[in-house]
Amino acid sequence: MRIPTVPLVLGLAGLIPFVWGALSYLSPGLSAWGLQVMGARFVGPYVQLFYGSVILSFMSGVLWGFATKAPGRLAGICYGLSVLPALWAFFMTGGGPTSAGLNLIFGFAGLLLLDLAFSVWKLTPAWWLRLRIGLTAVVILCLSVGVFW
Repeated sequence: MRIPTVPLVLGLAGLIPFVWGALSYLSPGLSAWGLQVMGARFVGPYVQLFYGSVILSFMSGVLWGFATKAPGRLAGICYGLSVLPALWAFFMTGGGPTSAGLNLIFGFAGLLLLDLAFSVWKLTPAWWLRLRIGLTAVVILCLSVGVFW
């Protein structure tokens, strides 16, 4: 059940934009530095919103890959479920940073439920859910900074 090193390291690296967004939201000094060096899209909630939409879409592709392992009727269900995170990101991240951030929180929570279902159906590696729970907790915590602070 040990999470392999490469997926763990890549998963943790994938948290960087979420953590940076939260830190630059909370720290005016970091925000000013980020604005000067990288531009407005790469600080505060804006980097989180853009990157969060990308990651939900990416995770749709991951789930699609797991769906290829499903037998019979379950395969059709899994393919249908796998597109939900991308559709959620597309339709639910407009309307300003607070509502978009809240909708991303719901999107990542929903994605975790899909991860659980695919895991229960034995379509994921045995370590998958352990990885996804930790990553999702950090993502939701970081997105919460932009929504609730």
